[in-house]
Amino acid sequence: MYEQEKIKPYDGNGEKSKLVAGMFDNIAPTYDTLNHRLSWNIDKGWRKKAIRQLLPYRPQTLLDIATGTGDFAILAARMLTPKSLIGADISEGMMDIGRQKVKREGLDKVITFKKEDCLNLSFEDETFDAVTAAFGIRNFQDLDQGLREICRVLKNGGHLSIVELTTPVSFPMKQLFRIYSHTVLPIYGKLISKDNSAYSYLTSTIEAFPQGEQMMEIFRKAGFREASFRRLTFGICTMYFAEK
Repeated sequence: MYEQEKIKPYDGNGEKSKLVAGMFDNIAPTYDTLNHRLSWNIDKGWRKKAIRQLLPYRPQTLLDIATGTGDFAILAARMLTPKSLIGADISEGMMDIGRQKVKREGLDKVITFKKEDCLNLSFEDETFDAVTAAFGIRNFQDLDQGLREICRVLKNGGHLSIVELTTPVSFPMKQLFRIYSHTVLPIYGKLISKDNSAYSYLTSTIEAFPQGEQMMEIFRKAGFREASFRRLTFGICTMYFAEK
């Protein structure tokens, strides 16, 4: 078990996946505003870089795991112009907001949303040309199983493109990020979202989540043939790319 799998958003004995779903349902109305403000809108650029990794392969069927409110799915639909894109998440509250955004963008014929347990996806083997995920896999109750499921539903030769928040490894960004993530992020998140635990939980999972070379081994263990990573913005975010 990886360290972030032991961390739950709320106290109690409930299953982590259900607690995470409840947390995201609670913060869904303010999630987009907080996400962009707390990252100074840099998160939009991270998403674009992750999608550009897929451009040479022209995927036509996409799955966006832990899609949340659909920002990554909408951007992928615009940049990659696939035939179909499914946004999967355990939080109906987040996806309800995503559905409204997709309809406003006129993409409801391309993007659909589906409630899914990422550890036990309902899709057939080798269904998708590509899978994407932004800031979601560190919430998996079982990272290894979640990645095995992603690999299973990918076609042979298909690709996985991920962006995930990580901790910088070099001075002084490592120290500055720690101060920011332990003060500004949880306090501001609590004030805006009205959830006392959510943004403290998110900070804890960022620090505990495997990153860099360790993730390369985790991808290979899950069944991916090739994997690479690139640190963005001094290591605050890491972009991963893997092939089945």
